Formats: sequence, structure tokens, C-alpha cells
Amino acid sequence: MKLISFKHLVIGVCMFAAAGMALALKPTTKIADAGPQIDLEVLIPEKFGDWTIDTTITPLIANPEQEALINKIYNQTLTRTYINSRNERIMLSIAYGGDQSDSMAVHKPEVCYPAQGFQILKNKAGTFSTGEGDIPVKRLVATQGQRIEPITYWTTIGDAVAVSGIKWKLQQMKYGLTGSIPDGLLFRISSIQADENAAYRAQDDFSRALLGALTPEGKERIIGNLNPAT
Repeated sequence: MKLISFKHLVIGVCMFAAAGMALALKPTTKIADAGPQIDLEVLIPEKFGDWTIDTTITPLIANPEQEALINKIYNQTLTRTYINSRNERIMLSIAYGGDQSDSMAVHKPEVCYPAQGFQILKNKAGTFSTGEGDIPVKRLVATQGQRIEPITYWTTIGDAVAVSGIKWKLQQMKYGLTGSIPDGLLFRISSIQADENAAYRAQDDFSRALLGALTPEGKERIIGNLNPAT
């Protein structure tokens, strides 16, 4: 019988120790369970600034497979269409998930829009000026037949906005090192308009008006903490 060499024995012990450490560091505590519970219907006002809900618009219904996936990922969703005195319409969709682990990562428009039969013609990084600081966003243009829909969205994980996959993963790891599972939110606005630059300006104005109507705690829910402790 061949004896195990000392080198292989050391490697085996190290692998066992690494596996044990990974298990010990596996996040177990949900941030969402520790703080105040979020209620999107209460958090987002029906009227703010020059904007009010347009009750004549019926929200786009997801197909059954898409709906099942959304329900699996998110604890709460909110979909509304707002209109202002200039007859500009903004479609708002917010989805909140209390568990932003790998298996429950936010479902981004790049995936859900094509699943509804849209084509994504443009997808670029952008910046939204909140009035108190800038946050990274994604700017998309989706089309379906003659419909042209510019889209702006961002995602949060824990207390920070993280649009890029790398930033999202780093935030997830930061919480994981403390044994915590972060919550997360997807904020998406869009409008049906051929002029994408005009659409993005209206979307930014809408977002600033909405943020201005929220409490400091509510605002942090939507855009994270713009002044984290160093």
C-alpha cells in the first residue's frame, strides 16, 4: 500500500481548512430582517411636484414564465405610469428583494425586455445627478415594432448603488465578510419617445422630483447612502 506523501497531506489539510472557512463565512443574516420593513406602495407617493398617476394606462403584463421569475427574485414590485401638465408620461417600475445572494440577483432590463419581445438597440453607462450627488445608471433604448422606449435604471445592493457586475459583486462580498446577506432594489423608468435625449432629461427631472418628495430614509432606500462613512 502506497503511503500518502507529506506534501499531499499538507495540501489535503489546507483544502479541508479552506472549505471549513468558506462554510463558516457563509452569510446567514439578512439585512432586510434587521431594519424597518419597506412598503413600496407607501414609500412612493401617488402625486409629487407636477406628476400624478395616469389611471388611463394599463401596465405591461409579463408572460407567465417572466412573472414566476420576478416573484421568485423579488419580495415586492411596484409599477405605475405618471403624467405631468405637459402630457409627458413616465413609466416607473421598482422591485425590491430582501435577499441579494447569487441565486437571487436583481433581474435587469437587458434580460426582461427581450423576454417580452423587445430589442435592445442601445445600452450604455450614464450618470444621474440626484441634486445631492451623482449615481451611476444604465441608459437603454428598447424597440418593439414602431414603439421606441428609452430606459434609465439603476440597482442598489445594501446601502450603495451598483450598476456594474463588478461593483455589485464587491458589495455582495463586503456584506458577506460580516456574515450578512444584503437586500437590493431595482429602479427603472422609461417613456415612449423617439428622441432619447429628451426622454432622458424628462426621466431625470421626474426622478429628482420623486426623490425630493421622499423622507431622508426613503431617499436612501432608493439611491443608497451617498455619503458612506469612511
